[in-house]
Amino acid sequence: MLHKLIDHSPDLKKLRDEGYEIKLENNHILISSVPYINSSRQIKLGTLVAVLTIAGNKSGKPDNHVAYFIGEQPCNKDGSIISSLVHGQNKTVLAGEIQVDRSFSNKPQGGYVDYYHKMTTYINIISGPAQSMDNSVTPKTFRLVESIDDDSELKYPDTNSSRAGISFITDKLKAQKVGIIGVGGTGSYLLDFISKCPVKEIRIFDNDEFLLHNAFRAPGAPEEEFLKETPKKTHYFQRIYSRMHSNIVIRDKYIIESNLSELQDLNFVFICIDKGSIKQIIIDYLSANKISFIDVGMGIELAPNNSLIGMIRTTTSKNGNIDHIYPNGRISLADGNEDDEYGQNIQIAELNALNASLAVIKWKKLCGFYHDAEQEKHSLFSIDDNTILNDDFET
Repeated sequence: MLHKLIDHSPDLKKLRDEGYEIKLENNHILISSVPYINSSRQIKLGTLVAVLTIAGNKSGKPDNHVAYFIGEQPCNKDGSIISSLVHGQNKTVLAGEIQVDRSFSNKPQGGYVDYYHKMTTYINIISGPAQSMDNSVTPKTFRLVESIDDDSELKYPDTNSSRAGISFITDKLKAQKVGIIGVGGTGSYLLDFISKCPVKEIRIFDNDEFLLHNAFRAPGAPEEEFLKETPKKTHYFQRIYSRMHSNIVIRDKYIIESNLSELQDLNFVFICIDKGSIKQIIIDYLSANKISFIDVGMGIELAPNNSLIGMIRTTTSKNGNIDHIYPNGRISLADGNEDDEYGQNIQIAELNALNASLAVIKWKKLCGFYHDAEQEKHSLFSIDDNTILNDDFET
């Protein structure tokens, strides 16, 4: 994929064709073997790095003028610092194995038109003193460098994270195999959010058909003709989200006692079902196997003034610990109306999306993506007064 990206991008291809050691890695462009002079007036080789903007199947216009460098501070022939390159001096992990030593800030009038313009401008500033000292040194080595495809399951590069400089934080999610039990209202939004994460696998469990009412509490807008086919929810959502994530595994089944082993190899499970009896069986199994999970739920009812009130719940178990769940009655284990699962269960798209958002934020806290100051294991969001009550804190 990355070699195709270079072939489709005139600026990147020109850098490669002119002999620069260009490599694409984790949504960054790296050019190695760039000669420079250090403060001891020695000629060294460094690597110039920039965040890569992608537009379709080719590079886009650089969205900023900052570049990074792996190496010492480039200097003039007399060992004095090149002042136009002074910016930041801190070692920083940009993404994956890319750790830079410093950043540069050099902005031409009008900005950089493309990556050839940006990278060669910086290289000329960095290498000029070294080449004037020894005209045999050059950054154009014509050495073939293999670009590194990251091991993400995402179908296309996560340039959102690289642009924000948080790829090394997003990498914390890569090893996760995540299960979603029930892809109804809240579960479908969970799938939407998690499919944008570089997790190793997303496994979804459901045996219901995607019906007309589901379209009003799920992300996106289904085609009318597709609705007439009444597909399984799992097939419907896999068809959509496999465009973005390459490893969405479907299970056209309800989780029951006889197939609990299908959860055994998962790192994390989201429980998005209403049937309390099987929910307890699932929770006990996850607890016995020390699998972390989040159970979501909401209780919405009609108020006397003909408006809706209620609560949205997020209950968390870390490594299968359920000491706070049963004694405190955190999760309802009652069964609803089996003939009409949603008959007494008001669900509205924005509430499902909020329930999923709160659950994903908590999951990402457990992964170290977000800072978790309170480490609560149970929270309730009250719709009518817009408050969140946290409880069951980690001790």
